[in-house]
Formats: sequence, structure tokens, C-alpha cells
Amino acid sequence: MSTNKPLIGAAIIGQSGGPSAVINASAYGVIKTALESDCITKVYGAHHGIMGVLNDRLMIMDEEDPAELELLLHTPSSALGSCRYKIADPETDDTDFKRILEIFRKYNVRYFFYNGGNDSMDTCNKISRYMKQVGYECRVFGVPKTIDNDLFGTDHCPGFASAAKYIATSIMEVSRDSKVYDKGMVTIVECMGRHAGWLTAAAALCKQTGDGPDLIYLPEVDFTMEQFLSDVERVYKERGNCLVAVSEGVHYADGSFVSEAKTSGTDGFGHAQLGGLAVRLAEAVKKDLGVKVRGIELSLLQRCAAHCASATDIQESFNSGKVAVESAIAGESGKMVGFVCDRDNGYTCHYQLFDLEKVANFEKKVPPEWITPDGCNVTDDFIRYCAPLICGETALRYENGLPRFAKLKQVFAE
Repeated sequence: MSTNKPLIGAAIIGQSGGPSAVINASAYGVIKTALESDCITKVYGAHHGIMGVLNDRLMIMDEEDPAELELLLHTPSSALGSCRYKIADPETDDTDFKRILEIFRKYNVRYFFYNGGNDSMDTCNKISRYMKQVGYECRVFGVPKTIDNDLFGTDHCPGFASAAKYIATSIMEVSRDSKVYDKGMVTIVECMGRHAGWLTAAAALCKQTGDGPDLIYLPEVDFTMEQFLSDVERVYKERGNCLVAVSEGVHYADGSFVSEAKTSGTDGFGHAQLGGLAVRLAEAVKKDLGVKVRGIELSLLQRCAAHCASATDIQESFNSGKVAVESAIAGESGKMVGFVCDRDNGYTCHYQLFDLEKVANFEKKVPPEWITPDGCNVTDDFIRYCAPLICGETALRYENGLPRFAKLKQVFAE
């Protein structure tokens, strides 16, 4: 529930989880709007997310050069530093929450903004609940970020469009390269996506140019090696080449990941760290069909390609941070900023607040009707959904032929 009562105090912005090409654009939206607000007395950046709060490592954003801060719009990764730390439920263990409250009181923090994905929204929700429980007035907001595009409620997530643009562009380039010789080849490109296949589906965006993948496999559909090999053989015999895009998280009917690297470890939230799938599938194709095969894992490249960022994504990411601060100042709390979009007559995007309780720990997957009946491609409905999001080119600055990224002074509060 909102209130019109002015709330005077400091603000903290933190970043969490995997970075993206535009996560700093969202942070800049928060920082710039907060610095310009009369209600917010000081703006701090949590060094490495919630760990920066727990460890009392807060950077004073007021001390940064405004021109340098503006470069965050086109700077990839998490400029404030990220973390993967699973905070306990306050009802089970309130140790961390007592420490967070101690830090909030020390710096008179009345606004807290957390920039991240599903697990980050869960952290944000828990902090919001605890502050209400102990009666400490602090307006808590989630600023969405995930290239996986799997946050509940919002039409899409900041970061997804730029990663999708990079994937589609890379697929176009790989497609040309894979067909250059007189002998055929099977090329398998592995994209990120543990349980949701939005990123891999984006490979289909370049089909209209004739450079798209022949086959697309998403984790929303159970994978069978026999059918995969049959599909590849069919396409190869028809066209003399075969280009495949596959999600790292494709799995068998029993839920086990196809990736042989699934046991390499887990992140701080218990999620399997995947990888090596393209090589695994390439080996299977070579053994079964005896053709030339190449496996390519895009890995981190797809989430840090600021040079290929979508201008639409940059602007919407900045606006999500801006709207979060404006809404918090207006009295809202316990919310996440999301997008509501209209594609009927061009493309328009509006901003809406979603309850953190409903967003946290819920994964949005590619709708079944957007996947072809044979399970190895996506429909035109997905193309219509995704195409407007990748429009526009980044205004990235260059110096000496290389990108000029933000360099923060990182002045810490004492």
C-alpha cells in the first residue's frame, strides 16, 4: 500500500546474480534518479550485492563523476559487483536480517533497490517482509535483470533483448562460416538457459534472412538423443549442412541434463552449473553420422556483449531503475518494476509494479504453443514477440578503437 508521506533518508542500490550487457543501465536509472531526488540524502552502491550490505562495504555514489556514471548506460557486467548468496527465511534464521537492519540504521537507509533475477527478487522480498515485521520504515524495490527472460509477470526482462540480439547476430555469422566449404558440416551452438529456452529461441530471429538455425531445442521439451540424431541426419541429407541451436539445460524425460558437465558444481543457490553440451552432442553426431561436426559454446559472451546491445533494451533498462525510485518516493514498497507491452500497432512499452511475493522464485517459460509440434523449432508468434525488443543500436563510446566503459572511483563509506 502506498502513502504520500515524505520519507527522508539514504538509498542503497545492489546488484546480484549473473550480469548482463545492460544491468548497469538499470543501476544508472536508480542512481541518477536517486541523486536528483530531494527525499534521498545519500546514494550508496552495495559492493557485491547483499554481501556489501552485510560486510558494510558501501560505495558513495555521490562521490562519482556524473560523466563517468553516464557511461554505465553502455558498460557491461555489474559495475557495483555481484554475488550469489542465498539469504535464509527471516522466520527460520534472522541473523543476516539483524545485520542488514544494523547497517540500514547506521546509514539511515530508507530506500533499498536490488537489481537481479529470480533469486534476487526472493532476497528483496525477504528483506521487505523483515523490515515490515520489525517496524523499520524502508521502501524496498526489485529492479529486474535476467538474460533468461524467466521472471513472472513482466512481458520481458531487461538484459534478455541484448543477449537475444547477440545470439541472433552470432548465429547469422556462424551460418555463413559453416557453409563456406564444398563439403558439408553440422554446427551445434549452445546457448544459455537452464529451465527456460527464451535465449535459444532467439536464434530463430535471423531465419527471415536465410541465416537461421535448421533446428532449435529448448528445455521446455523433453530431449531424446535418438530423435535429435534423426533430425540432424534428415536436414543434413536435404541441405548438405545443418545448423543447430540448443539450450544448455535440455534434459531427458527423467529430468536429467543431457550435458555431461552437469556435475561440475552448483552456484550459491544450488543450481547446476551447466556447459559442454555442444561438444557432447557434436561427439554423438560424429559417431552416429560420420560427418564433419563443430560444437560452439557461446558461454559468457552472450551476456556481456555491450557492443551488440539493443537500444530498446538499454532505454527500458534505464527506465526500470528510474521508475523504481520514483515509485518508492511516491510511497510504494515490496514491488518489482515490470513491463506491459503492446505489439498490435507498432511496439509500445509501459511500466507496471508487481508484488515481490508473486514474482520471487517463479520461472516463466516459453509458451508451449510457441514451440512447433515436432519440438525442434519455434513459431512465428515467438518471432513477433521478440523482434521489436532487439531494435536499435547502442551509442557505445570508443577510444583508440576500443569501447570506453565506466571506471568508478569506488569511494567507500566509513
